[in-house]
Amino acid sequence: MQLEGKVALVLGAIKGIGKGIALSLAEEGVRTVLTYHDWQESLPSLERDMAATGSAYLVERVDLRDPEAIQPLADRIRREYGRLDILINNIERGGWPVVHGPYLSDQWDLEIETTLKAKRWVFDSALPLLKQAGKSVVINMSSIAGLVGRSGPADILFNDGYAAANRAVSLLTETWARMGAPEVRVNEIMLGLVETRHGSGTRGWGLLTEKQRKALIAHTLIPRLGRIDDVVKAVHFILKDAPFMTGSVLRLDGGYVLGGERVGPMPKGVE
Repeated sequence: MQLEGKVALVLGAIKGIGKGIALSLAEEGVRTVLTYHDWQESLPSLERDMAATGSAYLVERVDLRDPEAIQPLADRIRREYGRLDILINNIERGGWPVVHGPYLSDQWDLEIETTLKAKRWVFDSALPLLKQAGKSVVINMSSIAGLVGRSGPADILFNDGYAAANRAVSLLTETWARMGAPEVRVNEIMLGLVETRHGSGTRGWGLLTEKQRKALIAHTLIPRLGRIDDVVKAVHFILKDAPFMTGSVLRLDGGYVLGGERVGPMPKGVE
């Protein structure tokens, strides 16, 4: 995909990974539509940084948990730009056991509605525009919580509802790849511990003990947290360099999922 002149919808763009992706696309000439709901105090910074790219952009405050609020967003994209080439489905609400403590029904609902339900209805509203544009791309952002759940060193990071929602995202990725083909490629980036998502730039990370933090890093084969730039590079790979890739999950976790098992020396065997 040649990015210049394309139109992208980036969810959760107010800061962190969403903002990093939005800025990287705008710097390549992509016209962007950015959504946010919380963290209103970060809006001036987003506006300033996006304006500096020189590319056209719109910022919409919308609660994507409400299906009735999503179709008007798609309608505005059609009115303003007449097309949609890229959907970065970057919306979630990660529930930290170390933050929230014992489960309440409202917390479970928030994790499911934000991490899973909102993605589904955004895709549903965007699909006609994506199909119309042709050679379009959807990237679902998910978490290794869908694989590891509340286990090992991550038992303090990933609530059950969040983990269940992320496992379901992978099913949607496969279903949507079938629905979108051949005009729309749909892939997924499954994130491990990233600085602004279950990492050092979050409130939950500050609640961990030094021992807990070290255990999480030690469990990662590349012993560090992921950075926003790591995610941006993966997004650009899928957009620009993987035209034969659809329905796939790209796990970007530094080897966390593998890190619990070590490879021992080969036995001597029997002569």
